Amino acid sequence: YFSMALQALVDHKGRFTNINVGWPGKVHDARVFKNSGLFRRLQQGVYFPDRKITVGDVEMPIVILGDPAYPLMPWLMKPYTGALDTEKELFNYRLSNCRMVVECAFGRLKGRWRSLLTRSDLSQTNIPIVIAACCVLHNLCESKGETFMVGWEVEANRLAADYAQPDTRAIRRSQRDALRIREALKASFQSKQ
Repeated sequence: YFSMALQALVDHKGRFTNINVGWPGKVHDARVFKNSGLFRRLQQGVYFPDRKITVGDVEMPIVILGDPAYPLMPWLMKPYTGALDTEKELFNYRLSNCRMVVECAFGRLKGRWRSLLTRSDLSQTNIPIVIAACCVLHNLCESKGETFMVGWEVEANRLAADYAQPDTRAIRRSQRDALRIREALKASFQSKQ
C-alpha cells in the first residue's frame, strides 16, 4: 500500500497551524521537513515574530519542538540522545510533556477520521487534499469544543497497528547556537524543580 506523510506544527491548544502533506511515507521526516516552506521560513527568521527572551545568558527565539528525527536548530529543540545525566533526563521529560499536545492532536485527528488509517481508493493526487481537509475540520472541532469520544482513539490505535508505517532514521546534526539554547533551557528546567 502507499502511505503518505503528514508533518504538522501544532499550537498549545492542539490545533494544526502548519501542515505539509504529500510526501511518500517512506521518506525520512527530516528530509520532508527540510524541503518544506515552514523550514525555509523558520530558517529565514520570518515565520515567528522577532521576540526573544534571555535564559541565563543566552538570548533565544521562539522555538518549536521535535522528536529525535529532526535536526537541532536554534529554533527547533529536540531531546538529548545517548547516555543521559539527570539534568538531560529532566530536560527530555519536560520536553516530552510539552510534546504531548502534539501527540494528542494527532491522536484526535486519527480518532475523528479513522479513514486516514486505512487503505484509500483515492488517487495519490487527491489524498493530500483529503488529509488537509481533515486537518481543517479537526481545527474547527477543537475550536468549537466538539465532543471527542475516547473510544474513537482506541479504535484508531487498533486500525493503525494494521498499517505499520515505514521506519525513518534520525539525522544527527547540531548547530552551536542550537546547542547553547538547549543547554540554557536545560539549566532553566533545573532551577524550576
